[in-house]
Amino acid sequence: MCGWRGAAEYPLDWDAIGDEPLYEADVDLTGPLADWNAHLSLVRDKAAPLREPLAVLLVEIAGQLTATTADAPLSALRAAGVLERIAARITREAAGALSDAGMSAEAVAAGLGTTRSKALMLLLTAQDG
Repeated sequence: MCGWRGAAEYPLDWDAIGDEPLYEADVDLTGPLADWNAHLSLVRDKAAPLREPLAVLLVEIAGQLTATTADAPLSALRAAGVLERIAARITREAAGALSDAGMSAEAVAAGLGTTRSKALMLLLTAQDG
């Protein structure tokens, strides 16, 4: 959760909605969803871009994992574990490089589209490694 709050308010009649999930209730969510999507678009625009070959590879890996999950879930789970270990190592190395370069938590947060506290945790975790 990023902590974003939209400027517009969309009051809801909770007595009419009751315990029903909003997506099942007769509630117009067009406004809030449009605001949220606009926010996400702004965050994406400010985030560091992925290099094209890496973006293509990540999409391909996601597709392969999804297909493997359907017919060989244990294999997909093993692959996910391998990816988690790779991601943890790369996270430490990249955050360490940013920390060594003196990049602030604010700059890291903007580049990742996340909060300052999450960026600071990444930078601090890299120092522990």
